[in-house]
Amino acid sequence: MRNPAGPPTTSHAIYPKANTWPSSSMPMSIDVNAMDLLPFRRDRGSLAMGIDEALLEARVEGSIGDMVRFYQFYPSAVTLGRFQRIDASVRRDVCEREGIDITRRTTGGGTVFHDAAGEITYAVIMGIPPDLDTITRSYERICSGLVAALDSLGIMATFSPINDVVVGTKKISGSAQTRRKGMLLQHGTLLYKTDIEQLARVLNVSSEKLSDKHVTSLAERVTTIERERGTTSFEDVMDALRSGFSSALGDLAKCELPPGVIERAHELENAKYTNLAYILSR
Repeated sequence: MRNPAGPPTTSHAIYPKANTWPSSSMPMSIDVNAMDLLPFRRDRGSLAMGIDEALLEARVEGSIGDMVRFYQFYPSAVTLGRFQRIDASVRRDVCEREGIDITRRTTGGGTVFHDAAGEITYAVIMGIPPDLDTITRSYERICSGLVAALDSLGIMATFSPINDVVVGTKKISGSAQTRRKGMLLQHGTLLYKTDIEQLARVLNVSSEKLSDKHVTSLAERVTTIERERGTTSFEDVMDALRSGFSSALGDLAKCELPPGVIERAHELENAKYTNLAYILSR
């Protein structure tokens, strides 16, 4: 379900160009202490999901190494977890009225509202080392990058199994994962200055789920960076994320998107991420 106006699909990179990406025909020696950092982008949700799956495919094929990327959705969007039921998770009438796209991730987890102006998404694509063989261990390692980023901003956050980062009792980040042939793709969200009122209008959260968390409204359940520390520049948040993920996953080496990824992403976008049969499949 794509906003008909559609956003620009060009990269809004905030990092300088790095060395040429290696050809897929070249053998790669993967440095477990280094990870490639892709340029920041703003894309429609369906294309963003296509890019991440295209990168996972390339990692499975062995044509690229481990990598991380940060991005935003434009326009705002809702992504459904792979196994989520759409009508139980999102208010489709509100999304249509407010121009919010809906797509479905290839990762599991819950339904997420991606505020175009107030949320940052990350994706990690990597081989699964022996010490991260369990879902919980891999979540904890990758999410430790978020915890470190928030700590550098003066926000005391903790990892809350299985896939959340919380400030006190309030959620500031959630993650989801899929695994394929020894590789993983993990998506996660960081609430920077998300419009919590809009989030509450869009998501269909049951009273039972709220009561499980001992709250009566979604606004009581979540928080944002700006709620915790006041006005914070986007650049400061991005610096914190780069530093935090470097401490969790190893040195980050700036690079460009591999050749062919955008073309493959468009194929996946058309076949899956804008396909109503896929989006409505649960």
